[in-house]
Amino acid sequence: MTDLSIAPVRAASAPIVPVTARGEATRRKLMEAAEKDFGEKGFYAASVSSITHRAGVGQGTFYLYFRSKEEIFAMLVSEIGQELRRRMSGAISSSATLEEATQGGISAFLAFAQKHQGLFRIVQESQFVDEPSYREYYHLLEQSCRAGLMEAQQRGYIGAGDAEVRAWAIIGITHFLGLRYCLWQGRLPEDAVLQDVTQFISQALHSPRRDTLPSF
Repeated sequence: MTDLSIAPVRAASAPIVPVTARGEATRRKLMEAAEKDFGEKGFYAASVSSITHRAGVGQGTFYLYFRSKEEIFAMLVSEIGQELRRRMSGAISSSATLEEATQGGISAFLAFAQKHQGLFRIVQESQFVDEPSYREYYHLLEQSCRAGLMEAQQRGYIGAGDAEVRAWAIIGITHFLGLRYCLWQGRLPEDAVLQDVTQFISQALHSPRRDTLPSF
């Protein structure tokens, strides 16, 4: 297999975990406020005071849950990745054919990027604010995509090939579709665009041995 591995991310400090439901609700309120603040202003223009003002809590409350602006930013990037992988996995797992799986995964990504444009901007900015978090976001996305490709390959539903290389290629395609349409134009691509991309990827992966995918 071609070695496209990336350097391990740095060890992060253990997050501060609220011990009560009320504490978790406050933490979530701060995360939602930070998402909007970072998404609208960017990391450097946003501040702890602007986040707490938006959340409607005192500035001192922030430090009960996060050690710094950098920490809440990194946690947002991590949670964005988790939610995106969950949605894409759900869309793919309910598919019966390779084309449905391809279109389902891409559609889930684009729908997420369209609905959460601020989050998409946060991930892009993390390359310059917190590169380890940025790398981890894409590394975990690649691992998830690669695992699905390897499973499908082993069962004969896609042709032989380097699952890691293919995973990065698919991520690259979906990423730039998200930039081109969702972030730069604020809309989803036309159905014809999605169908063309689906056909392009499916034909590249297709195996003549099977036409349908197993139930995962």
